[in-house]
Amino acid sequence: MKLDRFINRPVLSTVISIVIVILGILDLLTLPITQYPDIAPPTVSVRATYTGANAQTVLNSVIAPLEDQINGVENMMYMTSNASNTGAADISIYFKQGTNPDMAAVNVQNRVSMAQGLLPAEVTKIGVTTQKRQNSMLIVFAVYDAEDRYDQKFLENYAKINLIPEVQRVPGVGDANVLGTDYSMRIWLKPDVMAQYKLVPNDVATVLAEQNVEAAPGSFGEQGDQTFQYTIRYKGRLQEAEEFQNMVVKALPDGEVLRLKDIADIELGRLTYNFTNKVNGHNAVACIVYQMAGTNATETINNIQDLLVRSEKTMPPGMKVEVSMNANDFLYASIHEVIKTLLEAFILVFIVVYIFLQDLRSTLIPAIAIPVALIGTFFLLSLIGFSINLLTLCAMVLAITIVVDDVIVVVEGVHAKLDQGYKSAKLASIDAMNELGGAIVSITLVMMSVFIPVSFMGGTAGTFYRQFGLTMAIAIGLSALNALTLSPALCAMFLKPQEEHAEKKTTFVSRFHTSFNTAYNSLLQSYKKRVLFFIQKKWLAFGTVIASIALLVFFMQVTPTGMVPNEDTGTIMGAVTLPPGTSMERTQQIMERVDSLIASDPAVKSRTAITGFSFIGGQGPSYGSFIIKLKDWDERSMTQSSDVVYASLFMRVQKVVKDAQVLFFTPPMIPGYSASSDIELNMQDKTGGSLDRFFSVSKDYMAALTACPEIKSAQTTFNPNFPQYMIDIDAAACKKVGISPSDILATL
Repeated sequence: MKLDRFINRPVLSTVISIVIVILGILDLLTLPITQYPDIAPPTVSVRATYTGANAQTVLNSVIAPLEDQINGVENMMYMTSNASNTGAADISIYFKQGTNPDMAAVNVQNRVSMAQGLLPAEVTKIGVTTQKRQNSMLIVFAVYDAEDRYDQKFLENYAKINLIPEVQRVPGVGDANVLGTDYSMRIWLKPDVMAQYKLVPNDVATVLAEQNVEAAPGSFGEQGDQTFQYTIRYKGRLQEAEEFQNMVVKALPDGEVLRLKDIADIELGRLTYNFTNKVNGHNAVACIVYQMAGTNATETINNIQDLLVRSEKTMPPGMKVEVSMNANDFLYASIHEVIKTLLEAFILVFIVVYIFLQDLRSTLIPAIAIPVALIGTFFLLSLIGFSINLLTLCAMVLAITIVVDDVIVVVEGVHAKLDQGYKSAKLASIDAMNELGGAIVSITLVMMSVFIPVSFMGGTAGTFYRQFGLTMAIAIGLSALNALTLSPALCAMFLKPQEEHAEKKTTFVSRFHTSFNTAYNSLLQSYKKRVLFFIQKKWLAFGTVIASIALLVFFMQVTPTGMVPNEDTGTIMGAVTLPPGTSMERTQQIMERVDSLIASDPAVKSRTAITGFSFIGGQGPSYGSFIIKLKDWDERSMTQSSDVVYASLFMRVQKVVKDAQVLFFTPPMIPGYSASSDIELNMQDKTGGSLDRFFSVSKDYMAALTACPEIKSAQTTFNPNFPQYMIDIDAAACKKVGISPSDILATL
């Protein structure tokens, strides 16, 4: 292989490498930074609310019609749905990897439109929303009152009105939820007073519909041969509690007027009382931000954090923002460690190469070639749509020791020619490359062929290994390009022929080289003796190979397997579940007891308590959640890792809290699949039986799981045994007194 051009024209070789480095740096600055490749399937969420309905009613009248129409939408894998006793319905549709999230959302919206006519009027009046979003939480933050100045409803509405609309406009945000409710004019009716005036709640609803409306009265003076034309304006919807109090319910000819304040207590309160939030014991409102499929999570989080910093400066006195969970914290800490390992590997390679080559000039050549190959890799990663993540960075750490091999082969080949008596380093480089060029290309192709096949793997594992394998192959390919262009040119410029009969000064470095060579030669002689022993005892060599293969198979069977290892992400989640029917007040008491236990742990930086919502159980007064943010990794010792804190909290809570199920878990290592990193199973009833029968089967299955020695614990939040009242309306009795069953239901 003729490579004289690159040796005779070192400027050409240098320019090629400089162009590769410049392109790599430009793409390094623009490549997205993520924890792992985007492997979560695109997800579309459909949500609806049937106010006042229980879970069974929501399931039958809302979820069932929607699922019937959505099922089978293009590229759909499966869907899950949840119904709660608060009237909320949530359907998540998962699509095959590679599906366009925008088209998936459009297709689902079209299917939802087909089901609109089958839904109750109360549901369609509020609306059915369709959004594309991932299940992974990008960031959870809370607005809290550090000085205890404001009540819960003020914080909720401040976040809802001033903060969340800006967060939703950040590119990459799929959804942003406030775990709270809106302002609402609460009209607390007095049944005894209303009975005296022979009124029912529907009468009050009629009054509200008549007197609390936006109207378009029009204008007068048009075509009336007048000087002025006036637009008529109506006062519109009422704003203050006093305005509602003065609404007229009845008026008699004699001038007597019955106003709403006479039959009800009226105040500006919360729409519902389903949530309460606390941050470090202060009133707060928690906000959860979800990712939009196919977007750069790291950039989105950074933009949200910048927004929160700016917003905190304009908040009322005493209000603060606490970021309870941030996916970037663990990501940046991990990347910092990988980059540190990358630098350590580079330094170690430099030292090892210098020790064996024993020439600083020769060592500089691979030291220059390694960064060129690694930085140039970013350019090709950008072309094929990869990101900077833990897998690609780890591939580069491993690639350091491989990319340096081609350069060392070139340097050693040129040294060999100089040892043979060549007086010109350029001529030695030309002859060496004529002999080594084909070998370098073949070695590179063999090494690349080891890693390239993984790019053809499918599924989640294929997405992981594709980025790792192709990054390795690209780095190896660029190292071969360096070995064929830049490295021989550098050898021709840097290396010098050996001077005959030259006196060498005795220095510390020369003494170190002599001692190392003596020790290495001794080790080499010992190695040769052992090789000869195995050559003479062929049966022992083959037996060792066979035994090694057997041990490999054995350890592959007994070694635990997993997609990615569980790491200390700096966050612990908690889920509190009380018996069905527990009131919000009782749940709040239990949450405060658990919160005090969490606060006593020295590794905890902050904790956010959410009553009325569970990350794994849904909404309801008997549920609660915790987001526990641990101190920075540098501020914690080995005995304060997330696993240790998790185990300590679990044991302490089990001793103190007896009447609630408290579960702690860590966020998932692969975002977008589940709320935790544990194994999640979904059971499906294909028999069409009752929920009670299904619950009995699920309990038996949980007991069987718990009996398995490899399973630490198994729990479920499914429980249909919530206490309820069954109302039986006597239609004949209703007709006798001139009312309909719907009047009774509306009154309730």
